[in-house]
Amino acid sequence: ILTDHAWCEQKAATNAITLIANNSEHYDLVEALTAIAIEEMEHFQQVVGIIKQRGYTLGRERKDDYVGQLVKFSKKDGSRNTSFIDRLLFAAMIEARSCERFRVLSLYIKDAELAKFYHDLMVSEAGHYTTFLNFARKYTIDVDVDKRWKEWLDFEGKLIQSFGNKEAIHG
Repeated sequence: ILTDHAWCEQKAATNAITLIANNSEHYDLVEALTAIAIEEMEHFQQVVGIIKQRGYTLGRERKDDYVGQLVKFSKKDGSRNTSFIDRLLFAAMIEARSCERFRVLSLYIKDAELAKFYHDLMVSEAGHYTTFLNFARKYTIDVDVDKRWKEWLDFEGKLIQSFGNKEAIHG
């Protein structure tokens, strides 16, 4: 699960950078997502350090079927604003699920060091989730964000149930 987690952090940083590059006219978003991208890469570095400390190797990035299904659910048609808002909701959904997974790990993992680590990450991810959701609400032009967020929650709730008990952060 540590390898999967490391790559999830790297992808979260990449997603924040992509949002910055595609929406640089929103300076407050650029500032906030720059901080998130840096924090996600710090998390990546921390997880890689734990992997190394325990004598494991990072390994290659694996395909994330959960994220792939969320990408398919994302709206890519319509206005630029519709795509932008859905990309923010996509990021919020992943951060919210990560927060939930880190909470579960912090409560049930037998390793005290990892339990504390995952508790600290849970707090961080909760802040990220709300940042993305708040930006979606702020910058919407043609999307009912609360309605669309409910659609995301409904879709993701069904999706996560289909994954069973894989050893992965998402799914």
